[in-house]
Amino acid sequence: MGIFKKRKNSQWHPRPKERFTEPIGRDYLKQILGGSDDFTEKGIYIGGDPKLRATLCYVDGVVSSESVARDVLRPATQPERFADISDLPTAVELILHGGVFNFNVLLRRRMDDVVNDLLSGFCALVFDGLELALTFETRTGDKRSVEQPTMERSVKGARDAFNETYRVNTSLLRRKLRDPALRIEERSVGRRSRSRVGMVYIEGLTNPEFTAQLRKRIEDIDIDAVLSTGNIEEYVAPCRSIFPQTIMTERPDKFAIGILEGRVGLLVDGLPMGFLMPANLPDFLRVPEDNSMHWLMASVLTLLRYAALLISVYLPAVYVAVTMYQPQMMPVKLLLSIIESRQTVPFSTAAEVLGMLVVFELLQEASLRLPQSVGNTVSIIGGLVVGQSAVEAKVISPVVVIIVALAGITGFTVPNQDMASALRLCRLAAALLALVSGLYGVLFGSVLLLWRLCSLECFGVAYMQPLAGEGTLRPWRALVKPPVKDGKERKTFLKPMDVRNQK
Repeated sequence: MGIFKKRKNSQWHPRPKERFTEPIGRDYLKQILGGSDDFTEKGIYIGGDPKLRATLCYVDGVVSSESVARDVLRPATQPERFADISDLPTAVELILHGGVFNFNVLLRRRMDDVVNDLLSGFCALVFDGLELALTFETRTGDKRSVEQPTMERSVKGARDAFNETYRVNTSLLRRKLRDPALRIEERSVGRRSRSRVGMVYIEGLTNPEFTAQLRKRIEDIDIDAVLSTGNIEEYVAPCRSIFPQTIMTERPDKFAIGILEGRVGLLVDGLPMGFLMPANLPDFLRVPEDNSMHWLMASVLTLLRYAALLISVYLPAVYVAVTMYQPQMMPVKLLLSIIESRQTVPFSTAAEVLGMLVVFELLQEASLRLPQSVGNTVSIIGGLVVGQSAVEAKVISPVVVIIVALAGITGFTVPNQDMASALRLCRLAAALLALVSGLYGVLFGSVLLLWRLCSLECFGVAYMQPLAGEGTLRPWRALVKPPVKDGKERKTFLKPMDVRNQK
């Protein structure tokens, strides 16, 4: 019989180490899961014949009881369906080829696969005498609906976002890219969570080196459970740096754009976002809405983000360096105004700036951790009441409040939260260097930061591409968005197999 032949393993990579190696049987399955109260088993007769015995097993809560009864139990026990069946192998053949209403029926010969299916929302018919089982997909329909993105707001683009259900995320991507060359290669990650992870790429477009590297890094993941983004990110992008090495997005349209550029993506069951590799600095300063605007407006906004990035990092440091070491660099009227505002302030300039930077971080952290309604109130009270009171009490000079507030506001223009967090650390480090040695310290810190950024690589691609790196061509493409009709070539530093995105 055809179904009793052994099947070949997946061609992606070897199976993970098995946890349960005993032959399939009801007693062994009960030994594995029977200690949990949500494990349910029920002995049934196939077609009502006592000679054809099987055990129906499932985990309550992860399956739909209605689907189990309607699609599996009822048709499997109807006598008219199995009137001419006298032995279990023939009954298994009939069930596997349409004897029940369930569409997704899998033949399992390994106990490890049966347990994994049961914990993933399948029910199983176990046949002791044959040492095999049939599993049926009967997942519960309880899941969060597709909602609008919360972290990456959409102005003129699509308004759907990934959620925690893996199959919903793949369907959202398929709706964006109806390309038959789109490949989604899946495997389980996590010794105990067994989370599904899907590597996404377009065959014939994505560089095979990227897919090979990502496969290898997924194979090396050795962790109990994948419950947060850090569990995946630190394995697929192992470079030790405060700057993000992967592009994380909750928007399917942004994920699809990255795949079309030649990147390789990753979708993880339980995480409402996708990962894109390789990543480079200019990608963290662009948003999908740039494609919906006139090319000139999109270019101006991109340049504005770069300017805001520099202001956010260097404005407090330059203020500290100039006021403490080189006050002659400021215009006379501005210098006199700053001196007048500081006459009654008991703290030094450096103490003011560093203290306000720390207070700003505390207010931002408090607004994030508290409930949304309370967090907004804390932000308003902290920004207005505390700041205004500190100025009126002559504890902080008004200029310092303006400098720190401007640095914080410009930092919010960075679209990626991970990059914004890294820039906040750079801002504090630059202020400390300015305190120690003035503008020389700021210059030294800038050279060190630029050296670090130029030395970073992600999947063999320079982090500063196309601004710097081997084979850099047309670096202005990182700053200016060309018109759609002129932007027919994909990014060459990603080494795509298909260079042109338009004919």
